[in-house]
Amino acid sequence: MSYTNQLVEVDGLTQSFGGRRVLRDLRVSLPPGIHALLGPNGAGKTTLINILSTLIRPDAGRARVLGLDVYADRTQLRQKIALTGQYAAVDEALSGTENLDMMGQLFGLSRSAARRRGGLLLDQFGLTASKSAKVSTYSGGMRRKLDIAISLIAEPELIFLDEPTTGLDTRSRQALWDEIHRLADRGTSVFLTTQYLDEAEALADQILVLDDGRIVAEGTADELKELVGGAAIQLHDGAGHLQVEHATDGTAADVSRTLAELATQHPHLAVTVRKPSMDEVFLQLTGQPTEGASS
Repeated sequence: MSYTNQLVEVDGLTQSFGGRRVLRDLRVSLPPGIHALLGPNGAGKTTLINILSTLIRPDAGRARVLGLDVYADRTQLRQKIALTGQYAAVDEALSGTENLDMMGQLFGLSRSAARRRGGLLLDQFGLTASKSAKVSTYSGGMRRKLDIAISLIAEPELIFLDEPTTGLDTRSRQALWDEIHRLADRGTSVFLTTQYLDEAEALADQILVLDDGRIVAEGTADELKELVGGAAIQLHDGAGHLQVEHATDGTAADVSRTLAELATQHPHLAVTVRKPSMDEVFLQLTGQPTEGASS
């Protein structure tokens, strides 16, 4: 198997805890970019992230990140990646600037270099106005931004984000999405786990769906939607109530033919063409509804 120019390569990866198989013979190959690992609680998302970020040695199989073996080359790999867990790991007794200064120096930067790098990150994440305030006064969204900023202090080639927006309000989630896109635009690859379908669809070039330790599907959001069928033509009355729904393969020819037939039968009804939602994709692939209003 060739690992050239691949961000992540996983071959036969298997992991168990206490007799329970958490990952089952995973095989994944991903190029640089933004990738989302989608799945219900207990699917194995965090376990896979921990293996790829060198925190856990797999029971079996092989995994490479940035061309480096996650176990044999873990010291070298740790210099190229960063991990932000599910909960913000910041020191609340320090200010935003002090947190970044401390972590920069721990990563080997001089005090002046750490201050310059920290100042740049505070500006990029919109935290400059609060840089001198203690983190204990920060909102949840501000703490999450600072947590990700800290992960970027050493300018990693790849950052792992484990459910980065869990517990955040809609505005804070959108702000973090914007920052993740900016990271990618600056050349940093992102591998994130999420239970939020809209998050995976909004952010990821490629989505992997993990269920019961197995990758059950992968592709773009549109490719995953195609797995549950094509579009549906819907006819609504003047009050917006659905009156007729007709399946179509989504091609122009089929949509045109179907519309022509429906127009003669229901000339006064309003028409919409609906694609399958990511919720429908998730339910069909995992057999489980998603959690929360947007997940």
